[in-house]
Amino acid sequence: MAIYKSASWTRARLLAASVPLLAIPTLLAAGPASAASGNVALVAYSTPKPAYAALISAFNSTAAGKGVNFSQSFGPSGTQATAVVNGLPADVVNFSLAPDMNKLVKAGLVSASWSQGSTGGMVTNSIVSFVVRKGNPKHIKSWADLVKPGVSVITPNPFSSGSAKWNLMAAYGAQLAQGKSKAQATAYLTQLLKHAAAQPSSASNALQTFLSGQGDVLLDYEDDALYAQRQGEPISIITPPQTILIQNPIAVPKNATNPAAAKAFVSFLLSTAGQKIWGKQGYRPVLAKVAAQFSFPKPQKLFLISSLGGWTKVNKVFFDPQTGVIAKIEQGLGASTSSG
Repeated sequence: MAIYKSASWTRARLLAASVPLLAIPTLLAAGPASAASGNVALVAYSTPKPAYAALISAFNSTAAGKGVNFSQSFGPSGTQATAVVNGLPADVVNFSLAPDMNKLVKAGLVSASWSQGSTGGMVTNSIVSFVVRKGNPKHIKSWADLVKPGVSVITPNPFSSGSAKWNLMAAYGAQLAQGKSKAQATAYLTQLLKHAAAQPSSASNALQTFLSGQGDVLLDYEDDALYAQRQGEPISIITPPQTILIQNPIAVPKNATNPAAAKAFVSFLLSTAGQKIWGKQGYRPVLAKVAAQFSFPKPQKLFLISSLGGWTKVNKVFFDPQTGVIAKIEQGLGASTSSG
């Protein structure tokens, strides 16, 4: 896949200004004021902001998108989902992972059938990658390298960030893929989090933290890392031998104020044209015919969240704020387990 460079700010630096507080998503106007019928309120997790700039521009050039204006809110996935449940207006919601979409299902805001489409309700794919300093001075190649003495890791807080949950499940599943037991895989998570130098609120804030000089390796969405690399940041991207396929859901809430335009926009995002733009932005397309046009790295072992029991089970076992495996580890380390 081609890598494009520019001198513009990094996504993380842009988002640092747009998400100053964890509990208060920032609304960003994406065009001149218009009648309510011509506006689509997009609420999404933190990383796809630059991709949406390109996608909205392309959509506006189509007949369906002509004259449609957008308001946009980006932030930690869990926090964004909670904000929508609490009343943040949304015509289109795009989260990091399915459990955040299910928060809206439980609140009666999204249909329980949201995942029944041809792509399973997903708009993009990605993987968990390692981001290291240019030249990889600590010689990070595998999961085992992350817990070696003297190596510090940056990963978001899993109780606000969907990215963090993907990261930790990638780490856990990688241990199982290497033939280790569940107990050994859990022990690895403890060691990994002990090596965490910081746990910012979102993937984009974690990227900013890493680019500011903290840590030796960042666990991140592949697409986020590719964006930073396109901006000329001095990083290298390592594809771990074993990693997880990230699947990002999208839906139009039942109470959307402009459902026709919202559905047209989602259709565009899932079209061949839209998926090509996602691919150029560093996301793995969900349409196989489009994905085949890109040359993304192939891990030795790529597994799905379903191989670990699925998100319903994983959320309960690992990420329950009181009883989950991760909560207990984080509490022992003094990290926050407050959910968004």
